Amino acid sequence: MSLFKPILFVTLACFASMLLLPAGVGPLHAGGENGKGMRALENTVFDRGERIEFTVYYNSRLTGNVRAGEASLEVQPTTMFVSGRPTMHVVGLVNSRGLFNFFFKVENRYDTYIDNSAIAPLRFSRNIREGNYSRDEQVSFDHIGGKAVSNRATTEIMPYTQDLISAFYFARTFDVSSSGPGDAFSVDFFFGDTVYVSRIVYEGREQVTTRLGTFNTLKFKPEVLEGQVFSQPYPMTMWISDDRNKVPILIESGLVVGNIRMELSDFRGLRHPLRARVR
Repeated sequence: MSLFKPILFVTLACFASMLLLPAGVGPLHAGGENGKGMRALENTVFDRGERIEFTVYYNSRLTGNVRAGEASLEVQPTTMFVSGRPTMHVVGLVNSRGLFNFFFKVENRYDTYIDNSAIAPLRFSRNIREGNYSRDEQVSFDHIGGKAVSNRATTEIMPYTQDLISAFYFARTFDVSSSGPGDAFSVDFFFGDTVYVSRIVYEGREQVTTRLGTFNTLKFKPEVLEGQVFSQPYPMTMWISDDRNKVPILIESGLVVGNIRMELSDFRGLRHPLRARVR
């Protein structure tokens, strides 16, 4: 069922687009360069053992509102070393469910190894299983040399270019307290041997209600990629928890046919209490 491919891509684009924060923001703590030329950022937002889960709903005139799939991100509890540097290993899973699973089964896995100090990927892989289509990709990032090497190509990149999953974690280390509605920022990220440029607009604070409860949030409007999935930048809105965790609470986006709604459904191992939830 071809409708599920754009749903999956929107789900991942949502994570990646969190990198695109309003102009004027920056890391909570910048420590300069470390001993091997890599930057040093202090991360006080997330830690090993964190797991967040999402439910993806698809709605159209033909199908009504149906549960289309699930997505999860988990920071593994153990430290992994890549090229001698300690990293946080994050596993992202996207799977079809229900009606979509019957017509177009999807089992996708994404792994990123994020440098502890630079909060940038050193290695990324994706294993795609969508119906009869499959693709396996591995990427190594050389931020000092300015290149990303995959099993298909070598691509020039700017230092600290993010992958789809690491972008989400890097963005969470930023401080948006000094930003105002209308602020926008553009940045690069790497996907499929290509560096993309995207943009997001900060729209201020808003309270939203999901199946998990009511939350105080920060509202963003990212532009998504044009290409095979999107023929134009479809309207997407993201609501991020207005607390020290900065986790996605709700994401909505239009597609060529219908729209999707992605909700935080469960979490554990957050570094701080989820104080954005209204009790």
